[in-house]
Amino acid sequence: MHLVTLIPGDGIGPEITQSVVDIFAAAQVPVQWETHNAGETALAESGSLLPQPLYDSLERTKVGLKGPVTTPVGKGFKSVNITLRQKYDLYQNVRPAKTTPGINTRFEGIDLVLFRENTEGLYAGLEVYDERLGIADSISRVTVEGCRKICQAAFAFASKHGRKHVTMAHKGNILKNAGKLMLEAAREAAAQYPEVTFYDDRIIDNMCMQLVGKPEQFDVIVTTNLFGDILSDLCAGLVGGLGVVSGANIGDNMAIFEAVHGSAPDIAGQGKANPTALLRSALMMLEHLGEKEHATRIEKALNETFLHKEQCTGDLGGKASTKEFTQFIIDKL
Repeated sequence: MHLVTLIPGDGIGPEITQSVVDIFAAAQVPVQWETHNAGETALAESGSLLPQPLYDSLERTKVGLKGPVTTPVGKGFKSVNITLRQKYDLYQNVRPAKTTPGINTRFEGIDLVLFRENTEGLYAGLEVYDERLGIADSISRVTVEGCRKICQAAFAFASKHGRKHVTMAHKGNILKNAGKLMLEAAREAAAQYPEVTFYDDRIIDNMCMQLVGKPEQFDVIVTTNLFGDILSDLCAGLVGGLGVVSGANIGDNMAIFEAVHGSAPDIAGQGKANPTALLRSALMMLEHLGEKEHATRIEKALNETFLHKEQCTGDLGGKASTKEFTQFIIDKL
């Protein structure tokens, strides 16, 4: 039995979280949940965006599944997501993007995985504002160690999963030093994994153009924090949007899997939410826990449901509620 910290989150978070819990129960997945919340709901209940019992649970289980959380804007609070990533050095943000029959998109044959460095760069939190001069400085901190770790992770993943092509996206023509560190780290990793037969690098603006023109040419992509944040949403748009893609934050000692979309307070409690993104993230979690058979079985039921448009939620062209969509998946297990 695997202990997992469950973070329902805000807005539609509790609804889609319940969907995952129900599907896992029906599939008899050997997971025991420890439920602790974060975000606005937790702030209202406990006075903290990230209550201590949540930290205690994560440090005990080492694995978390997190629904979408809301950090209040303009009130001085640091992002919940960034806080967790930096506190536990969850340096890998892993975002698969794959076309799925039944989900209508402009492209076919996309099957790529993006590795985004998750703790450094422009999101390092090194900002200074000079009110007198009206100048805000945001420092992008990139380290040799951070570049090495994310590039090693990307190539190790490619090697493990039989993927032959890794592309590193950068802006080394302008950001000379930061670009150099990533380029050197990627070349280092490429030399250590000769079974990954094709390594190349692309300047970030060209990378964006290539992705919207011929995305099927890419396999594994690795990049820095800000570029990865942008590219991961771009890749999601190629395969159906944020509502159908999974995401993981992985470190050496802990992993938190999450829905990558927002909390959608405008439809909260209305039974309209699509739980696919969180469910797919939960399936990534099962593979991380060594429960691949359970993950494959649930994935087959989910993909079969996509083929019946009337059984899907409204954002996928159907009329099913969150609970009905969940039940259709369970019926196919």
